[in-house]
Amino acid sequence: MAETDQIPAEYAAADHQTLTQRIALRKRELGNRLVILGHHYQRDEVFQFADFTGDSLKLSRQAAEQADAEFIVFCGVHFMAESAEILSAPHQRVCLPNLAAGCAMADMAEYADVAAALDELRAMTDAPIVPVAYVNSTAAIKALTGRAGGACCTSSNVRKVFDWALRPAPDGGAGGRKVFAVPDQHLARNTAAAMGYDEADLATYDPHQPGGGLSAEDVERATFVLWQGHCYVHQLFTRDDVERARQDEPEATIMVHPECPRAVVDAADRAGSTEQIRAAVGEAAPGSRWVIGTESNMVERLAREHPDQSIRVLSAGRATCVQMARIDLPHLLWTLDAIAAGEPIHVIRVADDVADDARTALQRMIAI
Repeated sequence: MAETDQIPAEYAAADHQTLTQRIALRKRELGNRLVILGHHYQRDEVFQFADFTGDSLKLSRQAAEQADAEFIVFCGVHFMAESAEILSAPHQRVCLPNLAAGCAMADMAEYADVAAALDELRAMTDAPIVPVAYVNSTAAIKALTGRAGGACCTSSNVRKVFDWALRPAPDGGAGGRKVFAVPDQHLARNTAAAMGYDEADLATYDPHQPGGGLSAEDVERATFVLWQGHCYVHQLFTRDDVERARQDEPEATIMVHPECPRAVVDAADRAGSTEQIRAAVGEAAPGSRWVIGTESNMVERLAREHPDQSIRVLSAGRATCVQMARIDLPHLLWTLDAIAAGEPIHVIRVADDVADDARTALQRMIAI
């Protein structure tokens, strides 16, 4: 079967029942040779076939533990599949059902731009700068971070990684005096604020301007230099949404993802990663009310899982990750059929040297 993004007509035209039946059959046939991973933001019709569910890094680590699985099918987006490939065993192959499932935020930080920015920043100050790459970044950015003495982070552990980056080396830290956070400015800004820093301690690097639009004085002043990137899904939520929710449901807890803008996090009751949001709802008492600022598929699934609670998304309309939605039943079946035929498609490949350096950044995070 040819390596192509153009899905054959037999899959595109198949009805829902046929697709679900054939996917279930393929899963049974492939048995423990196959493991399917489903991110929390995935649509339900695909999510139902996942052997493991979770956030991107949790899924990648779980996949690596499945020693019998020859094929890891990641129902997520491209950077997630890359992480799974980096952490997987040599005999395993990672497939992304639709190679068009990218990540707009990850694409906002291209390797050449970030490498040039790090050089520029280090030329503006003698203070040690430690790069921290959010896992929502490409393998190349993770590799650059690893080579430069930095670490990856997730939205769950970013504060611990920032603490490590700024801790003196004799005390087990990276010995940095400044953190260069790539690519999500909001996650970094919200975390720095939670650590007690204010806007005067932050500088935002705009890759579209010479020197990022920063002077040497800006860099010298800042403890955190933030790459100007964002998640468009979490940008949908506003402070007005929070204020309306307070008026409409004064008893509800408003919890948002830290990729939301600072004003939204400030106005909310709590902020947390996808796993932290799920844990908070799971531990809540029956009758609890929640208004949640993150991707709609996850919020709607939480509402079904906890019918004894009131759970809704923060925005007036749906907040959907369009890239994640590109993984659908036709692409999943096409991928499984290709594996069964011995001609797997959409295999994610990360060059060995890139994978080695990216793995260093991920392993530093895990150690932290």
